[in-house]
Amino acid sequence: MLEHLTKETFKEKVFNFEANKEWKFEGNVPCLIDFYADWCQPCKMVAPILEELAKEYEGKLNIYKVDTEDQQELSAMFGVRSIPSLLFVPKVGEPQMAMGALPKDTFHKAIKDVLKVAVD
Repeated sequence: MLEHLTKETFKEKVFNFEANKEWKFEGNVPCLIDFYADWCQPCKMVAPILEELAKEYEGKLNIYKVDTEDQQELSAMFGVRSIPSLLFVPKVGEPQMAMGALPKDTFHKAIKDVLKVAVD
């Protein structure tokens, strides 16, 4: 099951933007954040892929969801203009944003290249 983040849980698990000006990742393992909305058709296409990835990378990668309708401040902070927008957050280094409904093999490549996480 993918975890839905609010502003408060985002600050605990990803980045406390109220305490830090510079990017400082709060998590123990890299994460992928799906900025989505319930009415968005491409978001619905990505959802089952993310569920599969959560199982494949369990313990090595956290996958979170942010409802852009509910969490507008978080969406604005990352400049989310179109959905789905996917934020790849490595343990070290800057996060990278990808737009659109990506195919599963593109997720695998980004998880390996950006997040430095390999599947067994």
